[in-house]
Amino acid sequence: MSGLTAALSLLGVALLAVAGVHGAARAFRIPSGPSAAQPFGSGLEPVEHAVSRFHVRWYTVSMLFLAFDMEMVFMYPWTLVIAAMGPGAVVEMFVFLAVLLAGVVYAWREGALRWA
Repeated sequence: MSGLTAALSLLGVALLAVAGVHGAARAFRIPSGPSAAQPFGSGLEPVEHAVSRFHVRWYTVSMLFLAFDMEMVFMYPWTLVIAAMGPGAVVEMFVFLAVLLAGVVYAWREGALRWA
């Protein structure tokens, strides 16, 4: 099979999958219109406004989560090539971890990890 045929086959399979998901969603959806008084999603009435404010602490915690998430994104490929890269890769990773640790210490000192 040539490269173009394989790419077009994959595109066809992807389009069929998208059409199938859209068809299933249309078949199983809740009826809409003026008679449908049910809220979107779970069917429960909302308890607060959709654009209500969050406490500022949530933003700090989300930034910490993203920092550690990015740590894992960079550490996994690093573990696969560490033998080929040599000791310089180990030093670079520990510098990276030290920067992240400095961020956690700063957040801890500022009280971002206190919940009460």
